[in-house]
Amino acid sequence: MGNKAITERNKDFAKWYTDVVRAAKLCDYSCVKGCMVIEPNGYAIWEKMKEILDKKFKELGHVNVQMPLLIPESMLEKEGELVNGFAPEVAWVTMGGSKQLDERLAIRPTSETMFSDYYSAHVKSYKDLPMLYNQWCSVLRWEKETRPFLRSREFLWQEGHTIHSSEEEAKKEANQMIEVYNWFHPVLKGRKTEKEKFSGAEYTLTNEALMYNGVALQSGTSHYFGQKFSEAYGIKFTNKENKEEYAYQTSWGTTTRMIGGLIMVHSDDYGLVLPPKIAPKQVAIIPIGNDEEVLNLCNEYKEKLNKEGIEAYVDLTDKSPGFKFAEAEVNGIPVRIELGKRDLENNKITFARRDTREKIEENINIDIVSYTKNLLETIQKDMYERAKKRRDELTFEAHNKEEIEKILNTQPGFIHAMWCGDIKCEEEIKQIKGCKSRCIVNEKAIDEKCVCCGKDAKYHVIWGIQY
Repeated sequence: MGNKAITERNKDFAKWYTDVVRAAKLCDYSCVKGCMVIEPNGYAIWEKMKEILDKKFKELGHVNVQMPLLIPESMLEKEGELVNGFAPEVAWVTMGGSKQLDERLAIRPTSETMFSDYYSAHVKSYKDLPMLYNQWCSVLRWEKETRPFLRSREFLWQEGHTIHSSEEEAKKEANQMIEVYNWFHPVLKGRKTEKEKFSGAEYTLTNEALMYNGVALQSGTSHYFGQKFSEAYGIKFTNKENKEEYAYQTSWGTTTRMIGGLIMVHSDDYGLVLPPKIAPKQVAIIPIGNDEEVLNLCNEYKEKLNKEGIEAYVDLTDKSPGFKFAEAEVNGIPVRIELGKRDLENNKITFARRDTREKIEENINIDIVSYTKNLLETIQKDMYERAKKRRDELTFEAHNKEEIEKILNTQPGFIHAMWCGDIKCEEEIKQIKGCKSRCIVNEKAIDEKCVCCGKDAKYHVIWGIQY
């Protein structure tokens, strides 16, 4: 039996997910329909993600900036593909105080327009390039159906926007950033089809994760724009040959949706399960009783672990040990250390792994730092291997539409199937339970013919249903 407050994962996955989010106090609903309150536990995870990614971006030469929240309608309309792609999701400001605005202002759904406007004023020569910018902010998209972290109207993200003097350099940037995302959350990577690419992009590279229930989640994207936005916004520079040309751009981003993916890949019927490297709190030290010697030793453990960069805390709240154990468990703390007066007398200490819920007794004189560090590394590795095994078990091959339908009716997952490249076939496959192309991959062909029409296949595609 799991936590009584949490629906069994295999009985009702959607309800289980919401229960875990609420039980771990990650976010809550707000009075603004479709918008969530990210609570301290949830925001701490986002801060950890942000800290790791921000450091990596800066190592690669990117700097952080801040662009305006509001975008004039005329500015948004300059690049036709972008405005058409986002039109159904844009929220508009029409009043300033009690005065009707002369021009509507869009609340940013994405910031290509504002970056392009800035670049048009600041890029003059090849010596000004590249500009490697990133922005941490929130965006607003008027989603019809929302779900905590996975799809909300306002969400947090980072959006990188870079501009370059050559096609080669810009493409290298787009490829580099999808690799950064894949380093951060190693999942499936590939290229979006023309139908599924970002509006306004020449092409889109994507990271695709598979949740425990076999539904796909787009986890990060990197877009190569070529000169599309530069031409629309007049971003020209003088090159080394003293000739004027349009600059080349990219953008790339990932969002608080990653928290939803983290939950759905790793958590269980007892609550949240966090990989140690992303856990804001890695070790919960729980004293049993109020014995002074026990409390002193618990504090000593905490100080030793913290000194070595391990995020540990002592739970001194006025709650029963059982409640403290359950709280650490539902919140996904990777390691729990339990210590009481009787343990001191018996020269033992108990470690509890959150991922397997296994309890391990060790001698109290153990090297607490080395042992805990090794245990956290083992948990990290084991969680990755279990997630990879689950993904592999839910990865299938299909050679015709009937096989795709059978797979989706039995157990959704990633489906390898060949495609001719015709959008009609892509749309026909979508009629099967909303199955979409996730990405084109550079893998060996599994068939010579298109899974849909039977004509010669051009692409090896991963298909699946999505959040």
